[in-house]
Amino acid sequence: MKKNLIPFLRVVTIVGVVALFIELLYGTKESTAFAKYYQVPLFLTFLFFLLVFTEVVLKAVQNLISGIKSRSGAEEGTLWQRFYAGMVEQVPLEKEGDILLEHEHDGIRELDNTLPPWWVYLFYATIVFMVIYLVRFEVLKDDNQIDEYNKDVARSKIEVAEYKKNNPFEVRLLVDDASVVEAGKKVFQTNCVACHAMDGGGGIGPNLTDDHWILGGNIKDIYNTISEGGRDGKGMVAWKSLLKPTEIEQVANYIKTLKGTKPANPKGPEGDLYTE
Repeated sequence: MKKNLIPFLRVVTIVGVVALFIELLYGTKESTAFAKYYQVPLFLTFLFFLLVFTEVVLKAVQNLISGIKSRSGAEEGTLWQRFYAGMVEQVPLEKEGDILLEHEHDGIRELDNTLPPWWVYLFYATIVFMVIYLVRFEVLKDDNQIDEYNKDVARSKIEVAEYKKNNPFEVRLLVDDASVVEAGKKVFQTNCVACHAMDGGGGIGPNLTDDHWILGGNIKDIYNTISEGGRDGKGMVAWKSLLKPTEIEQVANYIKTLKGTKPANPKGPEGDLYTE
């Protein structure tokens, strides 16, 4: 009893001294530090459990050291053998009669073994993890996984925007490259025929085969229109969030090849006359 009382008194004394020190620093005549700051009782509670945990760990380490010496046959065996014996704390077969329990069932009796030290110390490790986790995320309000993910995404977006700003995509006129035109045709047939028709003659959207363009007819103008969208309120949606820059470049070059073709039902001219 006395051995357990001394560590308890030590913990209480330390917590009491810290509480008195906090009160002298932050307490006033009108209000105590406990009433003024809700963090004070939380901190003292945490300090109390931390000190109790420290006392338990120190006692456990002390017991482990003494147990290794006593159970290993004084200094018999290698260091690893002595350490293993202390961590397992296995009762020798010839002494199992000393720990047999009284009750018996169907000829089976039970040994009153204590938990092996390795299991106990693993349990202590989970307590250490719990204390660190509690302080980090509940007391100090550090970022959790969701917060870290959101910050990483926001930082990545800034980096991507900065990269695009410093390395703008240079659209190229590649109407003579059959592979580019063919790739652009596939993108067009997948995404554009609903408004511009399969042959580019127009429908909801303008005719892409004539010489009239609403927002410009050179390769950069066409690329920009596809990427950023058409006129506000009635133009085409921006495709930059759905298509890659290379895909927009491909479809822009395909559209350039439609000039002068003969669609089945061409829509009337819209926009300004454009000449190369």
